[in-house]
Amino acid sequence: MAGGGFGPAGVAKERAHEYQGKVTSFVVIACIVAAIGGSIFGYDIGISGGVTSMDPFLKEFFPKVFEKKGHLNEDNYCKYDNQGLAAFTSSLYLAGLVSSLVASPITRNYGRRASIICGGISFLIGAALNAAALNLIMLIIGRVMLGVGIGFGNQAVPLYLSEMAPAHLRGALNMMFQLATTLGIFTANMVNYGTDKLKPWGWRLSLGLAAAPALLMTVGGYFLPETPNSLIEQGKKERGREILEKIRGTKNVNAEYQDIVEASELANSIKHPFRNILEKRNRPQLVMAIFMPTFQILTGINSILFYAPVLFQTMGFKGSASLYSSVLTGAVLCLSTLISIALVDRLGRRVLLISGGIQMIVCQVIVAIILGLKFGADKELTKGYSVLVVVFICLFVAAFGWSWGPLGWTVPSEIFPLETRSAGQSITVAVNLFFTFVIAQSFLSMLCAFKYGIFLFFAGWTVIMTIFVWVFLPETKGVPIEEMILLWRKHWFWKKIMPDIQVQEDADSEKA
Repeated sequence: MAGGGFGPAGVAKERAHEYQGKVTSFVVIACIVAAIGGSIFGYDIGISGGVTSMDPFLKEFFPKVFEKKGHLNEDNYCKYDNQGLAAFTSSLYLAGLVSSLVASPITRNYGRRASIICGGISFLIGAALNAAALNLIMLIIGRVMLGVGIGFGNQAVPLYLSEMAPAHLRGALNMMFQLATTLGIFTANMVNYGTDKLKPWGWRLSLGLAAAPALLMTVGGYFLPETPNSLIEQGKKERGREILEKIRGTKNVNAEYQDIVEASELANSIKHPFRNILEKRNRPQLVMAIFMPTFQILTGINSILFYAPVLFQTMGFKGSASLYSSVLTGAVLCLSTLISIALVDRLGRRVLLISGGIQMIVCQVIVAIILGLKFGADKELTKGYSVLVVVFICLFVAAFGWSWGPLGWTVPSEIFPLETRSAGQSITVAVNLFFTFVIAQSFLSMLCAFKYGIFLFFAGWTVIMTIFVWVFLPETKGVPIEEMILLWRKHWFWKKIMPDIQVQEDADSEKA
């Protein structure tokens, strides 16, 4: 155990080869219900971009932007540069950042279900306030409540999926969250395309429909079983074993049960998980919890997903055409996530992250070149070049959809030991939402300042993250979640940092 002495040491021995069980309908249904939390996250990402391009919405809440949008002499890159408009989008993510830290002790002490239900209730309140908004303050408060829901949901759902899934299919089942997110984005784009024609109240319907998945998440969360890991951590060992046998479809769960018990003994000996996560034994996981979500946002994907209609209008697409283009990118993202689900437990995490990174770099550079040569402050793209830009943006979105999109959540949720898992996921969500907030708040200003160079800015970060994965991320495919701590001790770099294990079992075996 880090720190020396004898006591609960967590999982110190590999038992993965002894794991029994199969994918049961029980665990699949539980994962699908839990993943609905991702659909709300996706819906909120997708809906804001479409709503902020609707004239009745801009007229009511952002009249200055509406006036600037109609000026023919306005720089194409700067039409939507407004901090109030950006705050409408970004306030959700700032609230999510704060609430994700509050959600950590609730998730740890009261279970994953408690946080899922709290998230659903917050979403319901936020959707109602947004749909009925009479002024900007009411609109922002509604967005803040949605953000609280995202903080709780994104903290608990990936953990729930990782703990419920069998080790050999954890990647695919965990990606239910990302698949639900992409379905939410696609649904939001389709809704925006329809409600854009319902003037002047269509935007209210767009914002209010977030209540539908929120209701499913709240009611579904009530009926979901708690994860065995959480039950055992709370001292409910018999109930934990009962659920484990049910989700694995066999009574022979001794090896996995023993791993969870050992991990929970160490977890319960840790009173301050946020302090413990700073210890050397948790250094690799902490680095990944910070850099994986940071890099996921710095691919530039959220800029496209938040502001797709605005971005396409900036490039000269008319209102309906810009919404249609964003529907297309949403569909591509959704379909490419299915590719990731099919391949992640066969090819592994590293292959998808590295190949996806390379494809994103190429697409971003090509888009920047086209915009740099053929588009500017006073000239719009021809139809042919517009189609070409959409094609390469779709290829970029596809690469993200089968790499950094799902894996930016999957990898951090599966690498932490039980004692710091809730704290680690809180850090992952907080970092993700912090950079999401920064990009959401600054993108319209960056687009105005960088112009086509915005794509080169994100391409540069994608180069850095691809190298990072190549050098520092070990392959986690097929490694049981409670044995993940042993993986870092085999990695060429992290084994130099990890302290030696000192456990009672070793001493006992030497005496024997």
